[in-house]
Amino acid sequence: MKPVVIVTGAAGLIGQYLVKTASRWAPEWDVRGLTRADLDLTDRPHVERIWQSIKPSAVVHCAAMSRTKDCEQDPEKARRINVKATAHLAKLSQDMPFIFLSSGEVFDGTTDWYSETDEPNPINIYGETKLDAEHVVLQNPRHTILRIVLTAGTSQNGDRSFVEEMCRVAKAGQSVTLYADEFRCPLPAGVIARAIWELIDRGRPGLYHLGGAERLSRWEIGEALQPWYPELEGRLVRGSAQNHPGAARPTDLSLRCDKIQSLLSFRIPGFRQWLAGRARRGHDLWDYIAP
Repeated sequence: MKPVVIVTGAAGLIGQYLVKTASRWAPEWDVRGLTRADLDLTDRPHVERIWQSIKPSAVVHCAAMSRTKDCEQDPEKARRINVKATAHLAKLSQDMPFIFLSSGEVFDGTTDWYSETDEPNPINIYGETKLDAEHVVLQNPRHTILRIVLTAGTSQNGDRSFVEEMCRVAKAGQSVTLYADEFRCPLPAGVIARAIWELIDRGRPGLYHLGGAERLSRWEIGEALQPWYPELEGRLVRGSAQNHPGAARPTDLSLRCDKIQSLLSFRIPGFRQWLAGRARRGHDLWDYIAP
């Protein structure tokens, strides 16, 4: 009988890729993906019953309240889901590998190429809740934090990826404003999923960064996507983060990934490098297909 690994947030972007690529990258595991419909993370008795029923041997915790705007509008709900629920899951999983997906948003974005030893300083509610959850998770030396930044992917409902959001706005006939002075290191969801499965296999808990090898502005990201998404043609508008009307966002969230790279069997790609290596085939542009 295979050991069981629970993936929370299985309807989310990375959760979806973890579940659908498990047979490829983690055939030794029995993967149980749990969506919000399966599991209300704030219902502690229900969560405990699920854990007792499934009896997992490992957990990948992807579920979160991740939209910055939503967190700003309801900080208490963000804390319940991102901090309190995570602490409860970590406690239930205290004797097993537990991987918590955190975010580069724990940094203020005033410098570049952050490493795991750099001091966090979140500037919005989402970043604050992620950092508070990290402190809880890292109390257990068997547990792992994986900070990510910007994920490209194809979701079941077409509403989970930043790429999908850009295309939705463009298809509605609206302009897509992209900041030329806000920097990220995006990665395909398929790359993140493969890295997570390898991280579980390596058995090396701790704090890791996982971002693309290229530091790109939002504008450069849009330019790279345009040949693949014709609906973006003529819709992209170059803007500045200085004029951002919403909650505070870090200007630069490029991450150094040397630590996790030393454990992986493949090179972490840059975003433009990834797209340059794709062929216009029928499979998902953002999935990692073994050569």
